[in-house]
Amino acid sequence: MRTEDLIHFCAPGRLIIGNGTRRQLPQLLARLGYRSGVIVTDAFFAEKTPWVVEYTEAAEQQGIDTIVYAGGLPDPTTGLCDEATAALREQLGGKQLDHVIALGGGSNIDLAKALCLTLPQGRPISEFTGDIGGCKPLPLIALPTTAGTGSEATPGAILLDPANATKIAVMDNALRPQIALIDPEFTYTCPPRVTADAGIDAFTHAIESFLTLDSAQFERNGNPDPGYSGRSPLTMLFAKESMRLCFAWMERAYKQGDDTEARVGMAYASIYAALSYGTAGLNAGHGIAYAVAGQTHKSHGSTNAVMLPYVLDALCEARQSELVEIATMMGLATGCPEESARRVPVAVRAMIERLDIPSDLKSFGIEEGTLDDLIADALAVTRLAKAFPVADSALAYRQIVLNAWDGRLSGQP
Repeated sequence: MRTEDLIHFCAPGRLIIGNGTRRQLPQLLARLGYRSGVIVTDAFFAEKTPWVVEYTEAAEQQGIDTIVYAGGLPDPTTGLCDEATAALREQLGGKQLDHVIALGGGSNIDLAKALCLTLPQGRPISEFTGDIGGCKPLPLIALPTTAGTGSEATPGAILLDPANATKIAVMDNALRPQIALIDPEFTYTCPPRVTADAGIDAFTHAIESFLTLDSAQFERNGNPDPGYSGRSPLTMLFAKESMRLCFAWMERAYKQGDDTEARVGMAYASIYAALSYGTAGLNAGHGIAYAVAGQTHKSHGSTNAVMLPYVLDALCEARQSELVEIATMMGLATGCPEESARRVPVAVRAMIERLDIPSDLKSFGIEEGTLDDLIADALAVTRLAKAFPVADSALAYRQIVLNAWDGRLSGQP
């Protein structure tokens, strides 16, 4: 315990984890009084898996009417959300929904969160950007099909605004799912690339939130109900367990997709990471990764991965004791704390390379002449820059990006 901690921990209303648990959802929703819902998914899950039909038929037997919206897309846009809102409201014909179900990865869950706000009155999602203004969204039930994004335990949705090619955040604790149901069987058929990207995303969430700004120092701007509020011993417990599971199972899940034990291990790793970062928040790793994605349009997991070792390297002094803990978990610790800490970024980079993800910005496709723009774009995500626990975030960001382009780590041989 640290007496200076200011803990404001938020989690899903109900968290259900286990193989096959999706089958109990209709009965649970009926018990909770839900009667009219929409399931937000995409064409693959609606047409290529039995899960949507299995749910809707079982829900009907429980007296629950369900509309299926299968128009989900990767990186959903504000336009997609508004189009889906109009289409669903027309289909409803004035009937009111009492819940929304998300089936899919982070993109489908983000779209569902946004629809929880727009469907009741048909308002455009742009009216909810940043602060939802006291609006009461529809209850959300999240069924993630990947082990990585953690959207089923976070307070926000990220959408792409095509007008200026930037991502916007819709954020409030009311958007956290009322039920997060983690059925590892959903992930069994994930292809290797998706498995690796999702897995490294989960690991990034865990380690970044483990090292982020303390709750007593986190800027809350007078908000009595902050979505993110800094790390505490509580969030760090979840982060450590997530990292332990990632070290044990991530590479096995990638290399042996039929290893159900590894799949279950990563499902737990993902939700534990989400319970950590969903309150503690993130910092430079994601902040710079957003800028990398803006230039390369590559996946969220891989853009996180290419930056992660260099962000960790920048924290070897400010977070030395925590990195020594991680070095111990990885079997890297020596009698010298400084050496132990500096071994972690090197080992993490090697792990990323074993997942077949490029480990420096040059090989990732970033041009040297764009580095200044990349740094400026990263620093523009101020909430993440302010959470980076160093004295000068701007200076640190520049050095991180330059090191990442060169592939330079202080602890490499």
